Amino acid sequence: MNEDDLGPVEGPLQRARLHIRGGKRRLRQGKIAAGIVTLYDALSCALQWYLASPERRARLTILPGEDLNDDRTLYSILLRSRILDGSFDFDAFDRVTERALDQEMPGYDHRDILKGVEAVMTRLGVMPFDEADLPPEDPYTF
Repeated sequence: MNEDDLGPVEGPLQRARLHIRGGKRRLRQGKIAAGIVTLYDALSCALQWYLASPERRARLTILPGEDLNDDRTLYSILLRSRILDGSFDFDAFDRVTERALDQEMPGYDHRDILKGVEAVMTRLGVMPFDEADLPPEDPYTF
């Protein structure tokens, strides 16, 4: 899949959905650190997707000088704009993701993170989706 060919709206949406699927698979396989990092990438893409649409962007309260390439800033904008309700702790997810980048996390209970990410994805409109609409998974993917 070439995200650039899909464009600035559909590319990040497709990547977010692929990484939701892949992140959940990795979690089921016990690859906890990889699953968490993959879900973080899915969330990052979902934030960019939301911003890329002129219709959705018009509903956002963006302050001058805000870095729209920063995930934490985008999440804050979505909170401020009341698109998200703050029930998901982005900062805690960010800290867990940083930990997952540094070490394996066998035994880590990822259920609350997955539930929170899915809630954000649903609120943004990335989920639900039909996995049959996605390209098939490559069996050789980590």
